[in-house]
Amino acid sequence: MATSPPYPTNPGMPTGGALRHAHWWHKRWVRYGALITLLALSGLVILALVREQTGTQGFLVGLGLAVLPVPLLIAVFRWLDRVEPGPWRNLLFAFSWGACAAALIAIIANSFATRWIATATADPTSADTWGATVIAPIVEESAKAAAILLLFLFRRRDFTGILDGVVIAGVTATGFAFTENILYLGTAFGTDQLAGHSGIASVTAATFFVRVIMSPFAHPLFTVLTGIGFGIAALAGERQRLRRVLLPPAGLLLAMGMHAFWNGSATFGDYGFFAVYGGFMVPAFGLLTWLVIWTRQRELRTVREELPAYVVAGWLPPAQPFALGSMRARRLAREYAGHHLGKPAARTVAQYEAYATSLAFLRRRGRMGRARADFVVRERELLQELWNRREIARPALEYAARATAPPVLMPPVHGWVPMYGHAAPYPAYNPYRT
Repeated sequence: MATSPPYPTNPGMPTGGALRHAHWWHKRWVRYGALITLLALSGLVILALVREQTGTQGFLVGLGLAVLPVPLLIAVFRWLDRVEPGPWRNLLFAFSWGACAAALIAIIANSFATRWIATATADPTSADTWGATVIAPIVEESAKAAAILLLFLFRRRDFTGILDGVVIAGVTATGFAFTENILYLGTAFGTDQLAGHSGIASVTAATFFVRVIMSPFAHPLFTVLTGIGFGIAALAGERQRLRRVLLPPAGLLLAMGMHAFWNGSATFGDYGFFAVYGGFMVPAFGLLTWLVIWTRQRELRTVREELPAYVVAGWLPPAQPFALGSMRARRLAREYAGHHLGKPAARTVAQYEAYATSLAFLRRRGRMGRARADFVVRERELLQELWNRREIARPALEYAARATAPPVLMPPVHGWVPMYGHAAPYPAYNPYRT
């Protein structure tokens, strides 16, 4: 086995000395500190506002009920992100922005706009309708889109396609819906306390059924349209400036339109809500679900198609493109490494898989003429990351490739018989042993 990379790493990488004279506001800890402070302050203010409207008891009830769909939604978006997992800090930022900053912007702007319309028209009922169907969709979708925009601009390497946009948008909207549900459920509980209602006939039960059981996907569904717009823009080349500029606002407008249609369903008559839910929201949810799953499979196919070039160059063994293009093989490789060398080895294999996927996507962008100026530098960085982890990752991926290999026909003496690549959970041969 070779002991050095097939070709040398990039000699032009900046060193720590080049950053000594950077201004203080360019330092990472300053930016992170400012962002954390902003989100923390937003969280404290939104906590005070929600508690003021719901009361302490209503807040606690709303919190306990609103948190129920959050783990499921996060798990779904994390599953979608398994092909090229983004850093947890990006998802944590997205959720925090949605739950704190976006929710605070929405509460203040919606309240101000609704009061202004009520004062200008002297018609509170009309103001509430306008606030729900026009003001709220514009304000809320714009506030949520800000998180996507920030990650698109400042975490560009982690934002490479449609699935990244979907995941970031969905997690942001999940955080926003979490805070909004606390407010609605806490307010409903306060109403029941005043009226003496309880049980299934209560306002709290009805609100919980509509917002948590029937439509927990509503806010993520709206904002995912914005994420898709940013995701397609991320796939555009540097010369496709018009596409990169127009698609994110187009996705945002679609999100606003769907949000307005959903909010306006309450004004469509006695059965308008159910008609919009069954005739529009459910089919739209199904269509977008199909789209993101199809995109996920397409990304796996990209891995299988692009990585063989690095096999030819000597960076990867022949079986790796197949193993890295299969989610089952990836899982088996992590389990195999963890079984023989422990959890750190499993994490190393997971990192190897993520870097290899990023490399495949990078090469595809380059082959399609959409490469950025740092293509060569980024390619060598990713190859070096793979090379540094090869001793642990390669045996695990070789085992996974054998275990998940499709059946082939071998020519024995007496005719053709099928031979399968499946093996026992852990074979007797262990390449980790010395």
